Amino acid sequence: MGLDTYEGALEYLFGATDYEKMQRVRYNADTFSLERMRRLSAALGSPERRFASIHVAGTKGKGSTSAVLHALALGCGLRAGLYTSPHLVDLRERIVVGREMIAREALRALVERARPEVERLRAAGPVVEGTSHYRAGDAPTFFEIFTALAFRHFADEAVDLAVVEVGLGGRLDATNILAPLASVITAVSLDHTHQLGTTLEQIAGEKAGIIKPGVALVCQPQPAEVLAVIERAAREAAAPLVLVGREVTYTWSPATPQVGIRLAVRTPHADYNDLFLPLMGEHQAVNAATAIAAAERAGPLEARLTPERVRRALAGVRWPGRMELLAGRPDMLLDGAHNRASLQRLLEGLAQHFPGRRLVFVFASAADKDVDGMLAVLVEKAGGAPVVLTKTQNPRASDPTDLAARFASHGGCGAETAPDTVSALAAARRRAPPDGLVVVCGSLYLVGEVKVHLAGPNGAGAE
Repeated sequence: MGLDTYEGALEYLFGATDYEKMQRVRYNADTFSLERMRRLSAALGSPERRFASIHVAGTKGKGSTSAVLHALALGCGLRAGLYTSPHLVDLRERIVVGREMIAREALRALVERARPEVERLRAAGPVVEGTSHYRAGDAPTFFEIFTALAFRHFADEAVDLAVVEVGLGGRLDATNILAPLASVITAVSLDHTHQLGTTLEQIAGEKAGIIKPGVALVCQPQPAEVLAVIERAAREAAAPLVLVGREVTYTWSPATPQVGIRLAVRTPHADYNDLFLPLMGEHQAVNAATAIAAAERAGPLEARLTPERVRRALAGVRWPGRMELLAGRPDMLLDGAHNRASLQRLLEGLAQHFPGRRLVFVFASAADKDVDGMLAVLVEKAGGAPVVLTKTQNPRASDPTDLAARFASHGGCGAETAPDTVSALAAARRRAPPDGLVVVCGSLYLVGEVKVHLAGPNGAGAE
């Protein structure tokens, strides 16, 4: 299939190496090559040099923090871009300018534009260390290509500011060719341990790889061993460190009757009071405080930031798949919690926002995640609520039978298995009373499949 159609462009993109679909990936400067990314970007005109940016890394909360930052930029009248991953339903969700994801024709044209350079790099390969020769057969990955296309789109659209979420880690991530106005590290916990390391200190070191000399870093509260790594990296880079919980403080409460939270944020520069954010859980208050602190250090955004603009912008934030409530009988809540710490936050949020509701969980996970950690949390914190275990269509997905055995090994009982997302939803709805709440969690891929199913055959992927 040629690149004269959108479908052909997608086929070409998905033909590149895609580490998002692999259970085991070597994490080093060959598989994740900033030099390869720089060469690809240079072939496209080094677009990352043509717009201001904020760079966001972390284990939990980086997507929500990025969404709030993007909303702040829009609320201050900037032409703002947003780059996130993974997507829930449509690949184009990852590249947004203003409030619109990239158009199909624009993405197709970018792929067509990039293909000669991708093929040239694929044929040439990188320079062999210590020589002037190229090694053949080392092609840019899917994420590298897509990141380069996003940066080219932001440059072509002349954005005033782009908020860019790290894909994996930070130090070797394709997005790390940016020279941002501000850097952000959200909550760090154990995840992607096969790639980033098996200790919090190792993972923190990878996240801290986004810190740039002299560029302010806004950091969320961290375990002591994580903060020590980040503080050391910031000192070495002479990067001013702003710590939420120290320089930036917040108060919060669940909002009623609206779905969301009420909060107030105090920074060294201003007080932001009487804020409403239509996202749930204390962690979203932390994310909002982080975003405001980063906005105060981001050039064109800093100059326009006022408490009233912050108030209006936060009220309009939308970030699907993160404690997203869908009304029905029963209601359904979608959350992409996919490690132990994020599942704990979800269960805390459920207790805060839905006390007394009868819950039924639908759970799936990638096999390379901390499956046992998440299942242990469900057994310990879910109060014996019914659980339906299933699998997504992603090649990394755990088998429901294996999940059931591991659930039982942690003391869980009565878990039901379902072979796919649709049958799992049907089973959960049967077990939930009309005033109950079906909670879908464990994987953003699961959330995406649920949203596709609920939208019906004509609901996804519209222009």
